[in-house]
Amino acid sequence: MVKTSDNLKKLKTMATKYGKKAGEKVKRAMHEMKEGELESGRSHKKVTNPKQAIAIGLSEARKAGGKVAEKK
Repeated sequence: MVKTSDNLKKLKTMATKYGKKAGEKVKRAMHEMKEGELESGRSHKKVTNPKQAIAIGLSEARKAGGKVAEKK
């Protein structure tokens, strides 16, 4: 049986991948996508894929200087 204090120590030592600003940008992009207002970059087509909305939000967070993992 694993103690809960051991799990908490592991969680505290792990570095977070995304900051608060990144979460806010992704949340806004997802909301816009669900409302049908989010458009992609050059083509200005409506975004319907949630993964694409997340990618747009993370990209905006990178440009704004938020804590976001680098592009692969």
